[in-house]
Amino acid sequence: MSMGDASTGGPDLNRRGFVKAGSVAAFLAAMGGVPLTAQEAEKAAAQAASEGKVLPPPKADPNYKEKPPGPPVKCAVIGLGSHGRDIVATLAKLPNAPVVALCDHYKQAFRRAAEAAPQARQVQDYREVLSAADVQAVIIATPSHLHRDIALAAMQAGKHVYLEAPLAHTVADAKAIAAAAKALPPKQVFQSGLQWRENPQHHHVLKFIRTGATGRLATSRGQGNRKQRWRRSSPNGDREKALNWRLYRDTSPGLAGEVGIHSLDLARWYHDTLPVAVHGLGGVMQWNDDRDVPDTVTVVAEFPGGYRHTFSATLANSFEGEHDVFAGSDAAVLIRDNKAWMFKETDAPLLGWEVYARKDDFLNDSGIALVANATKILAQGKKPAEAASQTEAPLQYALGRFVENINDGTRPVADWKAGLEATVLALRANEAVLKGGRIAIDASDFVA
Repeated sequence: MSMGDASTGGPDLNRRGFVKAGSVAAFLAAMGGVPLTAQEAEKAAAQAASEGKVLPPPKADPNYKEKPPGPPVKCAVIGLGSHGRDIVATLAKLPNAPVVALCDHYKQAFRRAAEAAPQARQVQDYREVLSAADVQAVIIATPSHLHRDIALAAMQAGKHVYLEAPLAHTVADAKAIAAAAKALPPKQVFQSGLQWRENPQHHHVLKFIRTGATGRLATSRGQGNRKQRWRRSSPNGDREKALNWRLYRDTSPGLAGEVGIHSLDLARWYHDTLPVAVHGLGGVMQWNDDRDVPDTVTVVAEFPGGYRHTFSATLANSFEGEHDVFAGSDAAVLIRDNKAWMFKETDAPLLGWEVYARKDDFLNDSGIALVANATKILAQGKKPAEAASQTEAPLQYALGRFVENINDGTRPVADWKAGLEATVLALRANEAVLKGGRIAIDASDFVA
């Protein structure tokens, strides 16, 4: 019998020849219903297959209810650039996050931000926001080199703080912010803007990787391509300089810090290990103006044991956009936007839930959709294959969790520690890019 014969179960078995028998228990385990290990799932699948069973997914749960929103948390947004305006618009979609104050030192910034929060008062000095009794929480979306003073003052004023990533544009500033957040009372929330840490889709994929469904992780890579100049114009020279803080080394963490931080943090989180070094290369390949920050970079984060994560980004081309891939001995996982797929190797063990999952074609491969929020999907009586993915943007999940953490008194997943570790990795990566070589990362850098 040839190696390509499907009945051999050999390495040339077609990837689309998924198991025709399975186990609801294994399916629920993989989708988050019960605890899962790869060994348990494989055993359940083998037992179901030996009995020739194909079991239907469970019926809708008539008693299923979503958690109601908690009490309103009155918010202020400090920094009304493009991302700050996105934050204001996102808070307006939440049922319990009224924006009571908008803050920016530039008057013209209020016009567009106020469209989503017309009742919010407009303040130019952040200290006035922090002294306001009706402001419970602040979301800081200023340029990263301005984070330190505002974040420290906000925590000192007793406010709950959501601080955009990276925490700061220097390791010293990031450590100062993290140390202050570490010392906060348990009920005072500090959350870093690592949106993926609060995203159900990324938590869902984490389960597959941590339980061994991908086998032993060999490598991973991320990409952040988007053709844009990053330059903004203004008739006022000082204002134009301030608007273009991302283009200059004195104020910018570079592409590694502004874009790569999320991909680098994902690798650190999924691999559950701190990196020991980072390599970097970059240059100005497209936008030849007065900037001294590269518009194209490649970074390699080096972890103990030889595992490496590569991140590349360019402002010169948008092809393939933004995505991350984690490749193991049994399967690879592709994460793009709010969707994820698993691509199994032909010799990988069957986990038992594949028969229920939706499959999408990618050139010559078939990807098994990894859909988050399966408990809700199943409770509604839907088949997992009918569900595409979550619909809310990652920022909405992150801000929603911020408000929920405040109401519940719980610690964010994207806490000060995660924020510090991601920031240090991203800033050291940017240093490596500017140096054009390898930089060792001292373990003390990650300690607040």
